[in-house]
Amino acid sequence: MSASVAVFRVKEPGPMTTVQDLGRYGYQRFGVPPSGALDTRAAVLANLLVGNPDGAAVLEMTFCGATLEILSPCTLALAGATMAVTVNGTPMPCWRSFSVSPGDVVAVGMASSGCRGYLALCGGIDVPEVMGSRSCYVGGKFGGYDGRALAHGDVIRGFAPERDKPHRQIPEAFRPVYGSSIELRAVAGPQDDFFNEGLDLFFSREFTVTNQANRMGYRLEGPKVLRKEGMPKSIISEPSLPGGVQVPEGGDPIILLREQTVGGYAKIASVISDDISRVAQALPGQTIRFQRVSVEEAHKITVADHETLLALKGMDLAL
Repeated sequence: MSASVAVFRVKEPGPMTTVQDLGRYGYQRFGVPPSGALDTRAAVLANLLVGNPDGAAVLEMTFCGATLEILSPCTLALAGATMAVTVNGTPMPCWRSFSVSPGDVVAVGMASSGCRGYLALCGGIDVPEVMGSRSCYVGGKFGGYDGRALAHGDVIRGFAPERDKPHRQIPEAFRPVYGSSIELRAVAGPQDDFFNEGLDLFFSREFTVTNQANRMGYRLEGPKVLRKEGMPKSIISEPSLPGGVQVPEGGDPIILLREQTVGGYAKIASVISDDISRVAQALPGQTIRFQRVSVEEAHKITVADHETLLALKGMDLAL
């Protein structure tokens, strides 16, 4: 592995900036969630811009980014939410890599579109691996940078790249657009038999993202999704996966995300894996609609999205 060097010092951390990769798997039976980047697509594209493997650790910044003092020469790139990026006050574009030098100050501002930005460092961020991942699980206080969000004065280390990488840019056609209304494709179930009119309502009406939206899940409000008469208020707790939509007693759906392991409420539907990134970029007050798809359709979407990513990786993105 490449040598590790101090890359930047945190001047302002932003409201919630953590180190994330693509997550840790195989430990949910012990109560350890996968964690990892909520918007995996943006994290992968940020890494692509700086020539890293898909799973290299990045900074996930929520609502507003961090201000960083550069300690070593490096190449950075920001993908995901549209956040104003400056180097010593000079604006830098998103979805494009850029180089910085010791003494430079990189400031990432408020998100004007989307919710989470991903800052990748050429070579990747160096924090200890815990259970095979560098991702921070704040609830468990491990992984990432000392198991917590970044704070003022933290010094982040990175792996020095083996060679300089040319600056790259993601073509506009491949960049997601974050609107105020979001459509999520979802497969009914596994407890869709708990609902009758509630199932039709779920797939035909609009819901609003509440302030209860974090890495564990997004609570929605809108028309109440009610169970069939006589159905139990809860189920025996069972494993939960990102994208499951559980409906508690009050009837307000909750989209489960990457820091949940079990759930005891009926799950009316499961958001397909390719659309979980859209959830990650939703802000409180924005609206969500669910589009019903079959398992077969979900598989076709996954294959098509994978082929699109492979095509992008095969392009000459150098500037």
